[in-house]
Amino acid sequence: MTKKSTQTTSQAHPWHGISPGPEAPEVVTAYIEIVPTDAVKYEMDKESGILMLDRPQRFSSQCPTLYGFIPRTYCGEQVAKRCAERTGHKDILGDGDPIDICVLTEKVVSNGNLLVHAVPVGGFRMVDGNEADDKIIAVLESDLVYGELQYIAQLPRPLLDRLKHYFLTYKQIPGEGKRSVEIAEVYDRQEAMEVIRRSMRDYDKLFVEPEAKPAKKSASSARRKAPVAKAPAGKSRGTRGGK
Repeated sequence: MTKKSTQTTSQAHPWHGISPGPEAPEVVTAYIEIVPTDAVKYEMDKESGILMLDRPQRFSSQCPTLYGFIPRTYCGEQVAKRCAERTGHKDILGDGDPIDICVLTEKVVSNGNLLVHAVPVGGFRMVDGNEADDKIIAVLESDLVYGELQYIAQLPRPLLDRLKHYFLTYKQIPGEGKRSVEIAEVYDRQEAMEVIRRSMRDYDKLFVEPEAKPAKKSASSARRKAPVAKAPAGKSRGTRGGK
């Protein structure tokens, strides 16, 4: 008699259940939420990990690259401290999201909700109000056009200008007042890797270290399941106005 399999499978949470990659931060795994042809804004729901419709694009601005985040990263204390050190801004906080990443490729990718391997070449030190909101700029690993580039200075200037314009304008909504958003610094590959390292430490401090510490348990609490990592606030990554 053949035994019935009891094995079950489930999709890993894109933020908590996937590694940033064994070679991170030199090469990272990136979860892609939106692609340049998307006419609506998709974002991961932090609680479930399911890609959700955040909002229709109200205006013509569209991200010119693949756009998403690096799993198991968090823009917290260490990333905010680096932002304050480099910009001189005071009272900077992390925005409480995974680190954003733009991935350049010459290929047309039809939809998001997928993983890619990307090589960071630089980034934007973006400040949204008083929050650090870094954008890592990367190239798709082995891409025929961009894959051999190693430094942000090697990227076409019009492409960088287009990315800057997108990030400085996509949160500005007519009639709601001007939002304080700036790109305080364009940094190179080494600084991009430092930001990623810090974001990985911020993630570990918030989600990994608390569970690793021994805690006194009562007889009843010992029977409970271990807690599942949850986002610190908000259901989607766009709760505070969109990423």
